[in-house]
Amino acid sequence: MRTWLVSSLMVASAGLGATTYPVQITDLDNQKITLNKEPQHVILQDGRDIMAMALLDRDNPFRRVVAWNNLAKKQDVQTWAMLKKAWPDAENIIDMGFNDRGEVNLESVIAQQPDLMIAQLRAKPALQQTGVLDALQKLHIPVMFIDYELHPAQNTARSITLLGTALNQEAHAKAFTDFYTARQKTLTDTRARLTQKATVFIEPIAGNSENCCFTHSHNGWGGLVEAVGGKNIGSALLPGASGFVDLEKVIAMRPDVYIMTGSKRHNDNVLPLGYNVSRDAVAPVFTRLTQRRGVDQVAPVKAGRVSGVYHHFYNHPYNIIGMEVLAKAIYPAQFASLQPEADYHHIITQFTQLPDDPIVIDYAPDAKH
Repeated sequence: MRTWLVSSLMVASAGLGATTYPVQITDLDNQKITLNKEPQHVILQDGRDIMAMALLDRDNPFRRVVAWNNLAKKQDVQTWAMLKKAWPDAENIIDMGFNDRGEVNLESVIAQQPDLMIAQLRAKPALQQTGVLDALQKLHIPVMFIDYELHPAQNTARSITLLGTALNQEAHAKAFTDFYTARQKTLTDTRARLTQKATVFIEPIAGNSENCCFTHSHNGWGGLVEAVGGKNIGSALLPGASGFVDLEKVIAMRPDVYIMTGSKRHNDNVLPLGYNVSRDAVAPVFTRLTQRRGVDQVAPVKAGRVSGVYHHFYNHPYNIIGMEVLAKAIYPAQFASLQPEADYHHIITQFTQLPDDPIVIDYAPDAKH
């Protein structure tokens, strides 16, 4: 039934026409932007948005990217290896070194003659405070804000639709968002039938710091936990979007489930999930992280209700897979029918030209794969 539904949706989306320019769009910051022509020189404030570009410019997601913040190279080395192997010219694109503090070399931006900058909504305050937005406005370079992190469940499909309109890829955008919203409906329908919420502690980038415990509030991974019906401890303890909380408080709140996230980085202490890694390589790191002093006293760690999930499912449009992994980890009986790994490969093979390389999307010691 699922294959028939997705195929039907894809056929329906194929009837969409091309974007007619000039076009006025309203971005996720509720600003109206007029694009007089199809953007051909795009800057990515957050380089992880290359995974969104892969849904739209399928033959080559880098074809209109003239500058970006290559976060994959810094935070997910296996993804960067996959991308540059598939599209070697990606190595020649200027790495602007954007960050959430708004630091950017504007001279390099101007030199690339950009006609659109795509930015994450969370970065807007920093871009304002450092004068980047004012400078780009004076140069008549539009900045379009999208969002997968502040409100991931609400804004991801909207962001892809917005990108599809802006970049003249509406049919490709709709094919993915139809799939995304169908899978999301399965999650929300099941969540509505839950009679009791499980309390969850999620530790993003576990092992990146010597100290536990870094976590997210209502945004990021915390937002995804809440989207599938979990009660996120970080939302109760953090005054801001993310930060460290006292391990003693986590222990005292007796979570039902403990989840760690990770990706292959230059720091070997981080849980090395993602592309072209083996489960055998994940196992010793996972064990070491669960045996950290204090962490080993958290109730679900002692009870064996601890698992890992690929970190970068929270900050790009494939976060529907992150939600499915979380749902199965938090409510294994209620979400037993979910197949997040199969859904992930469906996204890659049906909606992108990314290599369908082996990937470890989640990890639990006793899981069967």
